[in-house]
Amino acid sequence: MEKLTNKEEEIMQILWKLEKAFVKEVMSEIKNEKPHYNTLSTIIRNLEEKGYVSYNAFGKTHQYFPIVKMEDYRKKFMNTAIETYFNSSYKNMVSFFAKEEKISADELREILSMIEKKE
Repeated sequence: MEKLTNKEEEIMQILWKLEKAFVKEVMSEIKNEKPHYNTLSTIIRNLEEKGYVSYNAFGKTHQYFPIVKMEDYRKKFMNTAIETYFNSSYKNMVSFFAKEEKISADELREILSMIEKKE
C-alpha cells in the first residue's frame, strides 16, 4: 500500500465518507481551497492508479468508490508512524500525547479500562 499525499488523503477521506461519488460531488465536499475540476479529476485518477479507488462508468462520466478500507489504511500508516517516530513503542506514543496535553488522565483511565476488559 503506497503512502498518499496530503491532498490524496483529503480526497480519500471524502470518498470514504460518501462511499461513491462523481468528481463534482467530491468537489462540493472540499472545505478549504477547492482545486480546479481538472486537478481534482487528476488526483482521483492517481488514486485509481495507486489502487485506492475504482469506478463505474456512465458514458463519459465516472462514479468513483474506495477499494481500500479506511481501517486498513489507518492501521498501515499508524503502525509506520509509531515505528518511525516512537521507536515502535505505544507507551512512548501515549506518553508523548500526555506530555503535549492532548490526552487527559480520564481518557487514559478509560483506555486502561478498555484494555483490562479485553483480558
